[in-house]
Amino acid sequence: MSTPDSAAGCPTLPALPALRRRIQAVLIASQILGGLGIAIGVALAAVLAKEVSGTEALSGLASTATVAGPALLAMPLASLMGRRGRRPGLVLAYLVGALGAGVVVLGAVLDSFPVLLVGLVGFGAGSSANLAARFAAADLAEPDRRGQAISTVVWATTIGAVLGPNIAAPAGKSVAGLGVPMAAGPFVWAAGVFVIAAAMVALLLRPDPLLTARSLAGPDEDQEADGRSLRAGMRAVRESSRARLALVTVAVSHTTMVSIMSMTPVALSHHGAGIELIGLVISGHIAGMYAFSPVMGRLSDRWGRLSVIGLAVGLLSVAALLAGTAGPSHGQTAAGLFVLGLGWSAGLVSGSALLTDSVPQAARAAVQGLSDFIMNTAAGLGGLAAGLIVAQAGYNWLNLVGACLLLPMAALAVRGAVRRV
Repeated sequence: MSTPDSAAGCPTLPALPALRRRIQAVLIASQILGGLGIAIGVALAAVLAKEVSGTEALSGLASTATVAGPALLAMPLASLMGRRGRRPGLVLAYLVGALGAGVVVLGAVLDSFPVLLVGLVGFGAGSSANLAARFAAADLAEPDRRGQAISTVVWATTIGAVLGPNIAAPAGKSVAGLGVPMAAGPFVWAAGVFVIAAAMVALLLRPDPLLTARSLAGPDEDQEADGRSLRAGMRAVRESSRARLALVTVAVSHTTMVSIMSMTPVALSHHGAGIELIGLVISGHIAGMYAFSPVMGRLSDRWGRLSVIGLAVGLLSVAALLAGTAGPSHGQTAAGLFVLGLGWSAGLVSGSALLTDSVPQAARAAVQGLSDFIMNTAAGLGGLAAGLIVAQAGYNWLNLVGACLLLPMAALAVRGAVRRV
């Protein structure tokens, strides 16, 4: 059944371009704030986990926890968005992220590793909002411009995400004298940023883009509740080989990136890097992730999704080679992390666009939620394994394992290309 937001707010076709621009502007602004909140905390999550737990082997659990949050929230969020639209889902994710950041600070103050992990799970939900926003950008986009629409919103994260790691040190110093460990200070700031992002979306993301897209699709789409269920979403994936390739692309790209990135601060600290240098390296990595996403979106629309998936495989492989053989060379490590970000961007943008192309409109919210669940669950396992691999074998072996993860993604992409020929 139509909701007031979807029916009364449904624009006429001549008004649609203006609505697209306004919705995109709100998503861009919230992405900047969300990216800032996420990056402030992620920069020091592994270091804080090491300080509280007292062992490097458990530091990888920080990454696991931050991706467990969006993994746990992905399916309920997809169900909520499928029923009520993007806005309530995005607001919920940001607020859970803010609450989680507060619990992280509590865990650090109490020197409790279990409390810290619980907080990091909630904090990770903030990235659920930023990930879901890319699909909100595609809701009203024209089919041949979906890649650009997705990549523009992904790009917006660049501003906050690059700034975040560099203000981690000032954020830590700002809590001096308050009984909060310096490495936990960034999470205090992150909580406030997430609250502001939630308020912005709640007030300004109107009419809801998903509900509006359904209304524009016609009464059959708008009222087809059964077609929007999670079961219908899984059925749509089973029936589309291209949707399955898209899911694998997003999951593998994200897992490879998270696994290598999460342990890079620890590897750099082994070779004498301080918090400022670590922040710069992570900033460069995040710049690679987001700053060039419009290029990836344009290439995805012009060259085709499969070509850019192949580009992602190549970039991620080069990144693993550079980082894995860097040793004490901080410059080579930084270069590897930058290329790692580029590869992630190519995989996320092309995979997300391919996924949206490959399933019916009614099932998209459910399928997109399934995609985020799979990618974050896989990345969580990757982050857990990353800490153990580095502790037992070293950072170079972690990069080798990351490169091996790309093989099934490459095989499916080649198979898809052959079928098209």
